[in-house]
Amino acid sequence: MTTTVRGALAALGAGLALLGGVLPAAAGDENGNFMVRALATGVLPDSDATVRAGGAPIPGADAEVSDEVIPALTLTYFLNSNFALELFCCFAKHEIDGKGTIAGLGEIADTWIFPPALTLQYHFNSMGRFQPYVGAGVQYINFFDTGTGANALGATKVDIDEAWGFTLQAGLDVSLGNGWSLNADVKKTWLDTKVTWRNSAALGGVNVVGKADVDPLIVSAGLGYRFNLGSLFGSAEAAPVVPIK
Repeated sequence: MTTTVRGALAALGAGLALLGGVLPAAAGDENGNFMVRALATGVLPDSDATVRAGGAPIPGADAEVSDEVIPALTLTYFLNSNFALELFCCFAKHEIDGKGTIAGLGEIADTWIFPPALTLQYHFNSMGRFQPYVGAGVQYINFFDTGTGANALGATKVDIDEAWGFTLQAGLDVSLGNGWSLNADVKKTWLDTKVTWRNSAALGGVNVVGKADVDPLIVSAGLGYRFNLGSLFGSAEAAPVVPIK
């Protein structure tokens, strides 16, 4: 079994465990106004960078962000039978490797990311069990706990700017009954950021700056559960009042 397959299975198992922890006690509803999904998600950056040292471009230098498979959750609120708002979120750790003329440097940074995406969706609900949808929105990526990687540049630290991007989405829910469904989803985001390696000892103590287009493709598959949000807040009848004797 390949590392990617093992990672996908582990991510899906972790996502299902998260889903089990948030399911309401009420029975599922195929037409409910709220949906939770647990997903195995591949984050596949289509990265491209220009790199400068001390303000001067390094000819042929590039950088590449690693692909990762992670668990993720989505929360979807249905405004009506067709339109919905979805919040996607997860955490992932990526490595950044030198490419082109700096490929020999190997891993030049590593970072955790928090990349929530909010999309407005249109659901096509006239196909029975099969319910495709499309969406558009925005994604925000915060980079944190960033490290210097193998640090062949001899940098004292690495900073990566937070980023916003435009997102398009397409997906499919296949109903299993009682509010449960299988899901497949693809998102594409276009965004760019700046990476700064501070005080590179290998280059005379100058800062090295990379302007990077990250443009991730986010591919997910997993299990969803749809229900009425109101059932979480005491839809049962109130207990009768017992008179005091």
